[in-house]
Amino acid sequence: MPGRIEDYALVGDLLTAALVGRDGSLDWLCLPRFDSSACFAALLGDPDNGRWLIAPAEPDGPYARRRYRGDTLILNTEWETATGQVLVTDFMPRREGAPCVVRIVEGLSGSVDMHMDLRLRFDYGRVLPWMRREGGALTGIAGPESVWLHTPVRLTAHGKAHTARFRVSAGEQIPFVLTWHPSHLPAPDPVDAFAALRATETYWQEWLRPLTYHGPYRDAVARSLITLKALTYEPTGGIVAAPTTSLPEGIGGSRNWDYRYCWLRDGGLTLEALLRSGFTAEAEAWRGWLERAVAGRPQDIQIMYGIAGERRLNEWEADWLPGYEGSRPVRIGNAAADQRQLDVQGEVMETVYLTVRSGLRPRQHMVSLQRLLLDDLERAWTAPDQGLWETRSPPRHHVHSKVMCWVAFDRAVRLAEEFGRSGPVDRWRQVRDRIRQEVCEQGFDPVRSTFTGAYGTPELDAALLLIPQTGFLPPDDPRVLGTIEAVRRELDADGLVLRYLADSGPSPDGLTGPEGVFLACSFWLADALLLIGREDEARELFERLLSLRNDVGLLAEEYDPVTRRQLGNFPQAFTHVPLIRVAYELDRHATEHRRGVPRPGD
Repeated sequence: MPGRIEDYALVGDLLTAALVGRDGSLDWLCLPRFDSSACFAALLGDPDNGRWLIAPAEPDGPYARRRYRGDTLILNTEWETATGQVLVTDFMPRREGAPCVVRIVEGLSGSVDMHMDLRLRFDYGRVLPWMRREGGALTGIAGPESVWLHTPVRLTAHGKAHTARFRVSAGEQIPFVLTWHPSHLPAPDPVDAFAALRATETYWQEWLRPLTYHGPYRDAVARSLITLKALTYEPTGGIVAAPTTSLPEGIGGSRNWDYRYCWLRDGGLTLEALLRSGFTAEAEAWRGWLERAVAGRPQDIQIMYGIAGERRLNEWEADWLPGYEGSRPVRIGNAAADQRQLDVQGEVMETVYLTVRSGLRPRQHMVSLQRLLLDDLERAWTAPDQGLWETRSPPRHHVHSKVMCWVAFDRAVRLAEEFGRSGPVDRWRQVRDRIRQEVCEQGFDPVRSTFTGAYGTPELDAALLLIPQTGFLPPDDPRVLGTIEAVRRELDADGLVLRYLADSGPSPDGLTGPEGVFLACSFWLADALLLIGREDEARELFERLLSLRNDVGLLAEEYDPVTRRQLGNFPQAFTHVPLIRVAYELDRHATEHRRGVPRPGD
């Protein structure tokens, strides 16, 4: 069985990433890109679906401590055994040639017997490669792929695995370097594990220098930004939602999706987090990916794209994999790419507005696309859609989608008013006002004093918490206050926030079974509480959310407050982005309070 989701840590090279368990097993790795097939897929099955274990050999389970090496993506796992202490350092060097994973075993005290178990399986655990020794390395080849393992340790074929038992003593360092390479090319150049370690540590230390946050949550913000960088496909600037597929939103359930793609819904929030934190180059790269991805006709804009802007993300099922703890199906690709979600135009316009406001210059085709996009949205905003959560149920008039349509026209008006951008501003204002009037009339329940998830339904949606953040209504508007209270009351799960009620009657998403609390929604609540002047409650909720991070500071998509487990794809960019925002907002509110600046409710 794989470990719990929170038992994993992330290492990566800015083109792909691996998950390493607390037990020393590397259970997930797609090569050469995030969206490539996995050569280790035990995360979605068992060791025979592919894994690479390096750990002490003693059977009684030694105590392990993990940490990242400072502000880097270098993972240190330290075991204390009856005979000594040992450290395993895992990382992926920035790619200069072939991608590789480096694992260094170092004796700290005494001597420790170690065990290595390598089970290569290409194509998501389905293809058993042909293994052979060549040029001092163990190689695995199948079809277009090959993997090369260099190590001074003697390896033995054992069934469908290659294993080793070796002893490491204090002061001794033993490297393992696993390299992926197209099988038709000559052998890749060997990698010096120790030189790569020094270069990797220097890179991450230098990368984080621009960080502008110096408040009490500095470590959480830094780790979240490092995670966002680790989820970036460096050649294009695209940021994947997560490096995994099909980690379940409910154990044993079917809400299992492939998140190794880039969502437009993350655009404005991610751009704000990067710009606010001082990472202008990353913001520029992400903005550039988005601009290229949406180029073309506005009616063809998708909600998500591949890491290089690919549009075809065909969804299929890897039926040979049993799924994480039996959670099936295992999906590859994501059919939601074909959905109609009206909020994405708002995300694009928010990104354009943030770009101009920050002093970045949008490409010329984005200036032209803006007018065409708004012309298309002026006709389309009255239609139902699939909503923010990519439901697999019939389209509805989702309130959040309509609010984001309002955002699209509002940001166009602001661009004209604040920066002199041309356009039919009076018409945009009229459409903006019509949208707000309709939403307030058809999307608001006056009896419960709350906006609802969709027109004509009593169900709530945690995305309603974003209304004051968008500027659709001011934070002190009674309808906003009533909505925040309704969400806290009706979507509460042990003080955290469900995105909607998925397990009481027909679910809005068209699926069955429960799910955990969506962690981004709880960060949204903390943000909303700050906006209405309830700083103490916001800080208490924020610090509780920080306590849910695993031992190396990572968060998944969801959390189960009953079993106290993380759920969903991991680590999740959409969770770490609002963490960054709320940390900055708490720091700003505290600073203003010290200066005597009036706050809402004063």
